[in-house]
Amino acid sequence: MFTAKECIGSVAMTFGDAPQGSPGHAKSCTFGCKWDGKEFIVKKWLLAAGLGLAMVTSAQAADKIAIVNMGNLFQQVAQKTGVSNTLENEFKGRAAELQKMETDLQSKMQRLQSMKAGSDRTKLEKDVMSQRQTFAQKAQAFEKDRARRSNEERNKLVTRIQTAVKKVANDQSIDLVVDANTVAYNSSDVKDITADVLKQVK
Repeated sequence: MFTAKECIGSVAMTFGDAPQGSPGHAKSCTFGCKWDGKEFIVKKWLLAAGLGLAMVTSAQAADKIAIVNMGNLFQQVAQKTGVSNTLENEFKGRAAELQKMETDLQSKMQRLQSMKAGSDRTKLEKDVMSQRQTFAQKAQAFEKDRARRSNEERNKLVTRIQTAVKKVANDQSIDLVVDANTVAYNSSDVKDITADVLKQVK
């Protein structure tokens, strides 16, 4: 039996270069490979070819996978489309109305603190309570409507981004696109298509 060192040291040997103590060139090493010059070299070449094939397959797999930074992309698309300004303008009037009501309520509550008991104070207290209830109802409706519209616009952006991702993936023959923020680790060989997707968003 040959040792691993003897086997490794004889990789470059030809058929006639078997080490001493290997009559007939048919002994086996401790790894189970037969010492036959041609057979040994052929097996080594097959092993090298197999490793090369694995490396090529790995590289090809990397070409089929891409990452995209959805968080960064969403922010840039939102800025690009001006969705924040759209929502702000849409609710600007109602926000101003609520601000005015709040200022008026604060003013009346300050007046109450300096008023003595009497019919005028009682009347103002009822007015403040009624106005506070109205303010609370309008503020709740405002927040509900704004949240609904924000979700609607967000869904529109997501749809546009997904459409762009699909287009870029098809154009570049990519089989799988993964959000970079959800991956614990990605090799530098994996392509980042965030910039390409941003250009494609319409």
